[in-house]
Amino acid sequence: MRVVLTRPRQEASRWEQALRAQGHDVLLLPLIEIGPAHDAESLQRAGAGLTGYDAVMFVSGSAVHGFSRDARLQAPWPAGTRAWCTGPGTAQALLAAGVPANRIDSPSTDAAQFDSETLWTQVAAQVRPGFRVLLVRGAGADGRASGRDWLASQLQAANAEVDTVVAYTRRPPVWSDAERATAAAAAEDGSIWLFSSSEAIANLLQLLPHCSWSRARALATHERIAQSARDAGFGVVCLSRPAEEAVIATLESS
Repeated sequence: MRVVLTRPRQEASRWEQALRAQGHDVLLLPLIEIGPAHDAESLQRAGAGLTGYDAVMFVSGSAVHGFSRDARLQAPWPAGTRAWCTGPGTAQALLAAGVPANRIDSPSTDAAQFDSETLWTQVAAQVRPGFRVLLVRGAGADGRASGRDWLASQLQAANAEVDTVVAYTRRPPVWSDAERATAAAAAEDGSIWLFSSSEAIANLLQLLPHCSWSRARALATHERIAQSARDAGFGVVCLSRPAEEAVIATLESS
């Protein structure tokens, strides 16, 4: 079975290896391009001020990589600061960046979803009035912070203090004519498109605005993403838990 892997190139290698190890043919067509943040000074100030936060929330592995690189983290992670994240990939990036495992809060690997709602059930008890949280997130190509604000809203409702810093930028990729032709063929040949982001689906529609997806198959790792695939016109949309082994099991049963 051929699987179209749409994750950013920096995040795709682990998934590509796991899928190939199970005998799948992998077509790598990243639909989000990751770049550095526009404001490195803000990142450096945030890195220097970590001890002033009770928790730092990293939205993705890219957030960890951008923050640890551009905030110039050299000292040990502050003992009084928790590191929050929504999935095992980001947790692994935190460990690689030197954050001790006993200071990381993340959904368990068998959680139904890796998202802010699941994380909140684990960390809500930590939050009290005046609790300070730094959200480390991405931005669009214009440099403005982007992404869901659900967790920030929960924190503010609990009278926590929330700051945001941008650690990386996201933008649609620039495809060659050959890549467009390959993607259009994958809409017709029975390949399964693996989506972990609604933004990736939106970028795909921009890149191939006249392509029909009625004969295409998609596997999504969250119901919101699955709905985006249905709205885009994918003929078959399957839903999987986001863990790697769950995705592979869903692929093999499709």
